[in-house]
Amino acid sequence: MAEGAGAELESQTALGLARLVRSGQVSAEEICGRAVERAESVGAPLGAFLSIDRERALADARKIDAELAAGRDPGPLAGVPVAVKDSIAVEGWSLSCGSKILESFRAPEDSTVWARLRAAGAICVGRTNMDEFAMGSSNENSAFGPVRNPWNLEMVPGGSSGGSAAAVSAGIVPIALGSDTGGSVRQPAAFCGVYGFKPTYGLLSRYGLVAFGSSLDQIGPIARSVDDLRIFVSLAAGPDAHDSTALPRSTALDARPIDSLAGKKIGIMKEASVDRLEASVSRAFQEGVDRLVQAGAEVVSISVPTAPYSIAVYYIIANAEASSNLARFDGIRYGLRVDADTLAELYERSREAGFGPEVKRRILTGTFVLSAGYAEEYYERAQNVRRRLARDFEEAFRQVDFVVTPTTPTAAFGIGEKTDDPLTMYLSDVYTVPASLVGLPAIAVPSGFDERGLPLSLQILGPAGGDAAVLDAARLYEKISGAIAAIPPGI
Repeated sequence: MAEGAGAELESQTALGLARLVRSGQVSAEEICGRAVERAESVGAPLGAFLSIDRERALADARKIDAELAAGRDPGPLAGVPVAVKDSIAVEGWSLSCGSKILESFRAPEDSTVWARLRAAGAICVGRTNMDEFAMGSSNENSAFGPVRNPWNLEMVPGGSSGGSAAAVSAGIVPIALGSDTGGSVRQPAAFCGVYGFKPTYGLLSRYGLVAFGSSLDQIGPIARSVDDLRIFVSLAAGPDAHDSTALPRSTALDARPIDSLAGKKIGIMKEASVDRLEASVSRAFQEGVDRLVQAGAEVVSISVPTAPYSIAVYYIIANAEASSNLARFDGIRYGLRVDADTLAELYERSREAGFGPEVKRRILTGTFVLSAGYAEEYYERAQNVRRRLARDFEEAFRQVDFVVTPTTPTAAFGIGEKTDDPLTMYLSDVYTVPASLVGLPAIAVPSGFDERGLPLSLQILGPAGGDAAVLDAARLYEKISGAIAAIPPGI
């Protein structure tokens, strides 16, 4: 290793680490060794990881070093350590989804997204903690304990991808994989002061992602720089024979990032009620909008009339789909089995022992809204409003290029603060859910701190297929606001 080249590796971006490895300044083994050490030391008090495999990670890193020594190109992410949410399959690793019902299950093969990143030289160093089956906004619902926010250990990191967000925020890895059903990449990224991106629905294959709500789920990256998000999406996007919803890869991802938002219009939704937020959130939002104006954008007031119904619609549709998807966990084919005298008792006991309270709550709600006599009143009406919401956004994007909102209505809240009030907890997703319901690309970008030193965040949404443009806008915002997201002091 060249003198000084390995200093502050934890503050490097993914692309920065790959350049060090490819140039021979630092070995992939050195980088991954330090990432594993940090995962074991810093990650432990955070509760960020469910499993770490030092030997496997270092063996994979040595293969990268051997490729380079032989004069072969191991890929654009050569030697980059990555943390992967424990609902995304990595062959041979745990795939517990933060649940007792899958505690001993291991993935039989790679998810499509991870297979593409691995082919580009990325290395999995560990599996991150999460709300059970991705159901939660705080990462307190994991069967294996909560995750803590690196900026304040008494605060939640957000959910359900809280372990991934905490791992990036704490400088353990430069990039991590999460999944976003109603905001589960963007909301924890916001609470932890990093960048989180939800692509257009279908841009990334869902093959190998354990399903929560199939019409909503998307794998998404969390990172400390927008360029890292862009290279992730560029490498992972594209059609997949295993996933009929996967879209062709957009060539716009290959275009050179723009250097101005001149001529672009950003929409502020009347329904977002940002003037009613607590002072620090409202202030940070306005400062974020001002930065986009600095980049050349024009601010336009718009209306998305059905947006206020998004939370109600989301929790009907998502829970209905969860009820259907989780029916497969019955103690028969895989996962926890609690023996009983009859088949019905086996189902009941296995699911009772295997699922936590939040998962049970959502299964029951979803089963109810799909039941005879109620499906038309709840589920079908929710789908009708969802279609109207899509039309409202289509109309909005005829007027503007982007829509901007706060990512969350508050900064991170205290561990245990909202566990007894699920409805208040659900409102944490009020700004992230609309993009999920209609499949829009959306990114959370750090926008400052509140008076307690907790991160705040701005969300930028674009029309379906406008992923490259959303990333461009975020990159300009990042350039104006400063360097990559900071690692919390003392971590």
